[in-house]
Amino acid sequence: MAVELGTRDEFAVLTLNRPEALNALSFKIIEDIGRAIDEVAKSKARALIITGAGTKAFCAGADIKELRNRDLSAQKRGAELGQAVFSKLDTLSVASVAVINGYAFGGGLELALASTFRLATKNAKVGLPEIKLGLIPGYGGTQRLPRVVGEARALEMIMTGRTVTAEEAERIGLVNRIVDGDPVEAGMAFAREFTGFSLPVLGFARSAVKRALDVPVPEGLKIEADLSTLAFQTKDAAEGTAAFEEKRRASFVDG
Repeated sequence: MAVELGTRDEFAVLTLNRPEALNALSFKIIEDIGRAIDEVAKSKARALIITGAGTKAFCAGADIKELRNRDLSAQKRGAELGQAVFSKLDTLSVASVAVINGYAFGGGLELALASTFRLATKNAKVGLPEIKLGLIPGYGGTQRLPRVVGEARALEMIMTGRTVTAEEAERIGLVNRIVDGDPVEAGMAFAREFTGFSLPVLGFARSAVKRALDVPVPEGLKIEADLSTLAFQTKDAAEGTAAFEEKRRASFVDG
């Protein structure tokens, strides 16, 4: 299968498994990614790790042959499909970690941008090269990239279509860090830095930060006040504060 969903310890692992095509995205594969994310939403996974099979590519982007000779309505439906599927990661109750192992171009980078966190192996190379085809990104790249790296860098990457190395990606904040070794193991090690905390409260934190990008600061502060108040109502808040006073490790129950 071109999209494989499995589990490793407390994590769901989604692997794009089409290495002969550098894990390129067909429309069917995008639909399969959406179904896999829906399965994760119903599972007990504490985070989702996303990576690509093989050592050459995370995902080289859309299957270009599928994009040719389509009428305007079909092209729009294709863009809306990619946007809708990748946006499922925004509303997933657990965080997602994209481990970019090799090439992540076009739709591949857009999938990584939709994830909560991005890690890169040393051989990673990323970019949005659609401009070289007379196109622009259509699966969320023009919206998410500037939110991650800023307007000026996003415009440069999109309007030149240039490739960014792992080192530059880390420097400009496009990836959280560069990792060594097995990509899935690296993703799980990173995720374990936060998955031991209360999942509901982690969700409040994600929501507060993501909503801050779309509203003025005064409105964002109201959102923060509401969500922090909700956090105080959880059993985990009572446990965490008690553990602090008693100088012991907190034991969260996700409630």
